[in-house]
Amino acid sequence: MTLPRRARLAAALWLVFAFLVWNVVFDRILVLAGRRYSYEATVAVRERGTYLRIDDWMQPAMAHGLWTASAVAIAIAVVGVAAVVMASRRARRRQM
Repeated sequence: MTLPRRARLAAALWLVFAFLVWNVVFDRILVLAGRRYSYEATVAVRERGTYLRIDDWMQPAMAHGLWTASAVAIAIAVVGVAAVVMASRRARRRQM
């Protein structure tokens, strides 16, 4: 495998990793928001006799999840691709 091909493969793997992390972070934030909603809705019905709307809990959680997951994934992608670029430049210098 040639150096440019290896570098492209490494960069692609970093991007796949960033995508997978995005999915995990987004899902985890939504799951935790759903659990908090379930708990608070149960408490509200038991103690006050009122009902909580799930939309009031999940809309902010979706926005928070989107921004947080995107920030983490972008950071991973930037660091990973930058590392691949630096490593490929270093490997090219060694071949000369």
